Amino acid sequence: MKSFKYVLSGFLLTYIYAAQAGVIVGGTRVIYDGAKKEMSLSVENPDKIEYLIQSWVENIEGNNSKAPFVITPPLFRLDSGQKNILRIVGTGNLLADHESLFWLNIKSIPSVEKRDNTLQLAIKTRIKLIYRPEALKGVSPEEVTDKLVWKKQGNKLLVNNPTAYYMNFSTVTINGTAVKDALWVAPRSDATFSLPAGSSSNEVHWKLISDYGAAGNDHHAGI
Repeated sequence: MKSFKYVLSGFLLTYIYAAQAGVIVGGTRVIYDGAKKEMSLSVENPDKIEYLIQSWVENIEGNNSKAPFVITPPLFRLDSGQKNILRIVGTGNLLADHESLFWLNIKSIPSVEKRDNTLQLAIKTRIKLIYRPEALKGVSPEEVTDKLVWKKQGNKLLVNNPTAYYMNFSTVTINGTAVKDALWVAPRSDATFSLPAGSSSNEVHWKLISDYGAAGNDHHAGI
């Protein structure tokens, strides 16, 4: 019988967002409905080898010791052609009046024949886990994104988000040029981005990323 081992150290860790060579994660984000006790996410292995799957949740600063979620099972073997479901359970201390953003991490570690001087790749998928309190149920960020207030200040673009939702941008453009560092603005917060060189327009256009990972409608406002 062949001997296999999981490469837990000495591997090259690569970060990607939606799918990875071998293991496929069933979503690009998780919107946690505060009215439910748990959410689920599928993990599938169409590859010909087995993987060790490890998963955990971090807060937005990347600290997993303070994230109010547990994932079961946190560590398991996923055989070739198999599919498993991760259960994400909130453990309390979650805000009830606006959304919270966390990072869901899924690491796949391939099994390999026991050989000397081999290098294997472990892939880590990192997706957004957005907790949406029950009080916000029935309304999406897309429906309230026109409440964003934009303005220019020197070579910066400022946006104020008075809503209770995270606004995750697919694109933000001025004169058709992308504002490259415009990723999101938190609820009831401000964010500052760098204006593209030579920006002269007094109008900004933006699209949000929907709950399903697709780009939404085009919105525009004066600045």
